[in-house]
Amino acid sequence: MSQSSPPRQPSATPAASAPARPAAAALDRAGVPRRVGAPARTGESDRAGRAGWLAAAWAGASALLALVWTVTGRGYPFGAHDRNGEVSLLRLVPPAAGAPLYAGLLLVAAVLALAVAGQYAVRPARPVRLAVLGLGWLLALVLLVVVPDARVLIVLGYAPMLLLGAPFGWPPVDYSRIFDWPLANKLSAVLGGLLLVRALLSWQFRTAGGCAGCGRRAGATGWTSAAAAAGWGRWAARVAAVIPLLYAATRFAWAAGIPLGISPAFLAEMHRTGLVWAGAGLGAFAVVGAILTTGLVRPWGEAFPRWLPGLAGRRVPISLAVVPALLVGVAVTAAGVGLLANPQFWRMGGYAHVTTLPMMLWPLWGAALVAAAAAYHLRRRGACARCGRSG
Repeated sequence: MSQSSPPRQPSATPAASAPARPAAAALDRAGVPRRVGAPARTGESDRAGRAGWLAAAWAGASALLALVWTVTGRGYPFGAHDRNGEVSLLRLVPPAAGAPLYAGLLLVAAVLALAVAGQYAVRPARPVRLAVLGLGWLLALVLLVVVPDARVLIVLGYAPMLLLGAPFGWPPVDYSRIFDWPLANKLSAVLGGLLLVRALLSWQFRTAGGCAGCGRRAGATGWTSAAAAAGWGRWAARVAAVIPLLYAATRFAWAAGIPLGISPAFLAEMHRTGLVWAGAGLGAFAVVGAILTTGLVRPWGEAFPRWLPGLAGRRVPISLAVVPALLVGVAVTAAGVGLLANPQFWRMGGYAHVTTLPMMLWPLWGAALVAAAAAYHLRRRGACARCGRSG
């Protein structure tokens, strides 16, 4: 029997002998680099563009409704058709012009939202990109500040009392006159404006080379870092907490019978009609808002206090603090702009009157509150679940 030869070793193939190449950085469906080895987060990618699709759907449906107002001449809820629109900027626009103008604005918003939505969003050259962003932010500003007015802020302030007291018939008000057609369209505009803002931010992040979810870029640091936001966020929170206290002080003085900045006769009339108690209610809402604003920069704003049963020591969800602050900030800004544009407001006492001065600061209050909420989000957001970056 012949001796068997030893088994031959397989020769090394070029693929096996060549040095291993580093894996190429994977790209997610929005074109953002993903961590090597990380699974594709298609759900995250879908959510990044969802706001754009929702904004486009809202703007398209609202534009169709506005076209119906234009054709039929009925249903337009602003200007002269709003019985409570004396502090609205839209009171200056005749309904015959307002309906088609609003329809055109919404159609442009729908097209723009479609252009920046999802993985197939446009990626134009820098000048066109800046023009798209400028137009988009202008449309968002109109929806968030020009269309709403002080009624949105008032409803936000009284909503808890109205909703809790409704089953008991208190307060004795006609809810159909409060939650009417004009108010519904103003609240709808706020919703659409916020959707458009989220879509624009996502597109702005992606076209600048950042993560569509968080906006971070590799190796980039700046004012959006957690450390920087902790600094400027404190100043924003202080401003946003002091201004409402100035407003509340005058309203509490009137409720206590002190004619601070007004005549005794006018104060007596306010007590007779009950208007003074409405002002005191808004003052109480302002004080609560000031206290909650300080939580955006205090430890108890990140973890529930010990005296809260069932929640003591638990982390406060970021959205629980940010969303209400953003809504109130937008509502305060819109109310302040509407008041400042009203000639009757200036006839109340001039530029530095104790009655009008706190309300003159409302746009600053709203902007500071939005900034404080943004800083809170930047400080607490942690590592991005999409790109893995932190800081």
